Amino acid sequence: MFTLNCKGRLLTLTKPIVMGIINVNDDSFYGGSRQIDPASVVGAAEAMLTEGASCIDIGGQSTHPKSPRISANEEAARVIPAIKALLKRFPEAVISIDTYYSEVAAAAVEAGALLVNDISAGGLDSNMFSTVSALEVPYIAMHMRGNPNTMASLTDYQDVVTSVFDYFVEKIGAIKEAGIKDLIIDPGFGFAKTEAQNYQLLARLSEFKLFDLPILVGVSRKSMIYKFLGISAEEALNGTTVLNTWALSHGADILRVHDVKAAMEAIRLMDLLDQRSL
Repeated sequence: MFTLNCKGRLLTLTKPIVMGIINVNDDSFYGGSRQIDPASVVGAAEAMLTEGASCIDIGGQSTHPKSPRISANEEAARVIPAIKALLKRFPEAVISIDTYYSEVAAAAVEAGALLVNDISAGGLDSNMFSTVSALEVPYIAMHMRGNPNTMASLTDYQDVVTSVFDYFVEKIGAIKEAGIKDLIIDPGFGFAKTEAQNYQLLARLSEFKLFDLPILVGVSRKSMIYKFLGISAEEALNGTTVLNTWALSHGADILRVHDVKAAMEAIRLMDLLDQRSL
């Protein structure tokens, strides 16, 4: 069991939890996650919270390889009003800010966010670790090489699982040294990995339990599912549920998803099976 201290509020992972995805932009790869204005963010969050989400992850820019990079100021202009609107309607909601900019992380936490989710694990902003340490919130560190626009060409691994494992050995040391107390690791499915490498990583997910840290898995509707099955992201819910179920059985503590209801059903059924096996 893991307990995350979110500025005095405890998020206890006695069983896996769901993080709902809300993207405040118009170019995320899955259209169902796009919520442009604060009112639509609140509506989407209400549905997710009702369906059982423990956390809402709000991001201001897309990170697929062809997406344009935006400045920290532009990103903040998108996410801060969304965070404030969501918390005005649901003051007890736990919000994660999805950003690799330390300035955006700081502004979001000031607005009420309680976790920082960084796809670069500090690799795109040298001030991120010290900022999160000062903010005293949990930090999600993801594996990625390069940046979202270059990562597709950076997939040359002798063994992808060993490389990702070694990456976290180094990052965890630096993160702890910076004074960050609550850390979550994310293997980074779809980031600087081929389709085959994504599945190698997922197949060996349980090896990351050696770190004794919460593991976040984000495979929701990604190309590793829809390209393999020859379908679209809009048709990839069933495949997502299959992979989430595998992840739950191999150590996932947090499922980051577009479809909260389906993920919660997977958690409930896996929990029932675990109880019956005792």
